[in-house]
Amino acid sequence: MLKRDYDGQNCSVARALELVGERWTLLIIRDAFLGLSRFEQFQENLGIARNVLTDRLGRLVEEGILERVRYSERPERYEYRLTQKGRDLTLAITSLRQWGDKYLSEKPPRLLRRKSDRKPVIVAYVPKGADVLRADEVESVPGPGVA
Repeated sequence: MLKRDYDGQNCSVARALELVGERWTLLIIRDAFLGLSRFEQFQENLGIARNVLTDRLGRLVEEGILERVRYSERPERYEYRLTQKGRDLTLAITSLRQWGDKYLSEKPPRLLRRKSDRKPVIVAYVPKGADVLRADEVESVPGPGVA
């Protein structure tokens, strides 16, 4: 997306930003985490130009972050689903959201909580091999910023 080379740098952050560091790309991924999957849903929710959305979805499919799955033959229609590579971005997206909640938002629009007891969930460092919550144990719910 940024189309920059980082000769002489061995930086995973720079390489990751090449794929997902553009605003619309991250917002498409965010919306996919929230359950959106169809072109029209992304377009309506984001207000993004159709040509820009087409380009970003194509790139995400090309990079293996989303997969394009036909859901209708007549008319032929496709939806976009997160792959494992895409689902693995959940911690990065959640970290950005929680940073934004802390420093940029008086009333966060979404909250994460554990389904079983509704306790808030935060992104944190944990030792490798320690017990962590599985994705199916966590839910995103409207926060105090939702009217």
